[in-house]
Amino acid sequence: MRIRRAWRMPLKLMLLVLLSATVSEGLGRGGFLQWGERRLQDLQFQWQGRRDQAHQVAIVAIDEDSLALYPDDPMLFWTDRLAVAVARLRRVGVPLVGLDMLYSISPERWLSKLGGLQGARDYDRAFREQLSSGQLLLVASRSGSGAQVSDYLLPSPDYLLALPNYALLPHVGLADLLVEGDGLVRRYRLAPVAAAARAQLQDELPQLSLPALLAVRAAGQDVRAASWRLGGRELRRDQPAEVIPYLGPPGTFQPVALKQLLAEGALDDPQVQALRGKLVLLGATAAGLNDAHFTPFSSDWLGGRSLLMSGVEVHANVLQALLSGNYLQSPTALWRAFGLLLLGGLAVGGFLRLPVWAALLGWLFGMALLLLLGQLLFRHGWLLPLGGAGLTLSLCLLGVLGLRLTGEERERSHLRQMFGRYVSNQVVEALLKSGERPELGGQAQRVTVLFSDIRNFTRISEQLSAKEVVEMLNAYFARACAPLLAEGGSIDKFIGDAVMVEFGSPLPLPDHALRAARAALALQQVAQEFAGWMQQRFAGRDLPPFAVGIGLHSGEAVLGNIGSPIRMEFTAIGDTVNLASRLESMTKELGCSILASADCIAEAGAAVRCGRSEVIRVKGREAPIRVFEIIGLQQGEQTDD
Repeated sequence: MRIRRAWRMPLKLMLLVLLSATVSEGLGRGGFLQWGERRLQDLQFQWQGRRDQAHQVAIVAIDEDSLALYPDDPMLFWTDRLAVAVARLRRVGVPLVGLDMLYSISPERWLSKLGGLQGARDYDRAFREQLSSGQLLLVASRSGSGAQVSDYLLPSPDYLLALPNYALLPHVGLADLLVEGDGLVRRYRLAPVAAAARAQLQDELPQLSLPALLAVRAAGQDVRAASWRLGGRELRRDQPAEVIPYLGPPGTFQPVALKQLLAEGALDDPQVQALRGKLVLLGATAAGLNDAHFTPFSSDWLGGRSLLMSGVEVHANVLQALLSGNYLQSPTALWRAFGLLLLGGLAVGGFLRLPVWAALLGWLFGMALLLLLGQLLFRHGWLLPLGGAGLTLSLCLLGVLGLRLTGEERERSHLRQMFGRYVSNQVVEALLKSGERPELGGQAQRVTVLFSDIRNFTRISEQLSAKEVVEMLNAYFARACAPLLAEGGSIDKFIGDAVMVEFGSPLPLPDHALRAARAALALQQVAQEFAGWMQQRFAGRDLPPFAVGIGLHSGEAVLGNIGSPIRMEFTAIGDTVNLASRLESMTKELGCSILASADCIAEAGAAVRCGRSEVIRVKGREAPIRVFEIIGLQQGEQTDD
């Protein structure tokens, strides 16, 4: 019979899954899993390596070789060279150039402080001409929230006056990078200054990041709009920060050195010609210019840092993502919850069926599988909450182990203790796996009962000492129990020289009668072999021949805990038990070893070969019954010796 409270364990397991998923989701939303999620995300970028090439964005780099051309000139006086580079970029067909360097003071203004040196007023003429074209965008920076003018560090007024219509918003972007708490740049915002802070400003100051400004301008859309369609996506000005989908580690963008643009015949350079139609970011990559940042490719699990990426390359990654529409998306809250619940259900179902050591290996395998699945989906543009998934898996494992230790394992131990001495290990395991438990208060169940005792036991015990009788019984029962257990029998009790066995208890068996018949024949063979042991052990004692009688009957019996509060035992009672005992007693009178009722033979089927058959009366029954002698099994159903 199934446990009356069988719903309790499934309910506990469902609650475990729900609790694990809820805790993981709650901790994730609260930011408590942020450290692990960040590290796993960094690991995914590092495993990814170089994902793609930039087809719409290029970098013109002020690298070490370019600096070496003018070793004595401060960067403040490079505007004339930058003007030449921008002019040549425009000639090869570059639509927009973003200057990722902040010139907060101009050479002319600086020279004028020295007393108005001759020619100072014309030093930046070419640079201002490029600015007035509207195709060269500048950068600004900010400190604080950006809610007041003093928070902004802007380009020199000389350059702002050269902008078309003196408008900062369409021509100046913010160079600020979103640096997270551990110092890494993982995400970006289209508008770094929050809407609430912008609302407090009365002047028209830069609002969009440099990559966002370049993308919006290249798409021909209004920089003052609340949203834009870029790369096939609808993007809102104030949407939450997104993960930068880096194309690869530092150096993925192969820059064109500034010195190539300044060289004679630069317009014939294939690398310069390849810039046609692309948006160009012009910035510093030389280590001495201090524009390098930590990215996901910089981190390791020990907190170390390496592989710095230049700021201009970070901006190039963001710009390429905006133009191409490539981005890393995360599952919605609904899909995330569904995934965690599904993972928890699969984990609990798997861990519950495994031993502890296998469950631990399964946990390790599950964690590895999560990493592989996360990496596969990462390559297709998805960011899974691997930290939350790993926590869910771990909580499910701990929960299952806890249930085993506090409840299920205790019940299993109790059942092993109750039945382990009386039935085979296979029956115990089958009982545990079946979800069925014996009803300790008593239950009716159809079984086959086998009774067996030793012939002439009284005469034998009279000729042996008490110690020898115990020795003989222990030796015999040690041999007799093996075939009984092998057929799934439950050894109910030993009554002196007799043994009582049920087949089909505690676990119901559809072929209990056939199993009992096979066990009886095997027991008969054991008795014949034991007779030789008796002759050797007690030679010359003139003992009667050793033999056994066996009675079998199939019917309904009541199974349960019988006894007093002080001592109880799980046993079978009822007419079926009594009749099997009476048939065993009739074996000597009828001159046969194994005697079975017609009910037992009918349930055992044609596999059993019978000898003589008689109708007899037994004590305690008014109606006569037909009995059969079992002499063997049909071919193919023989017992194993």
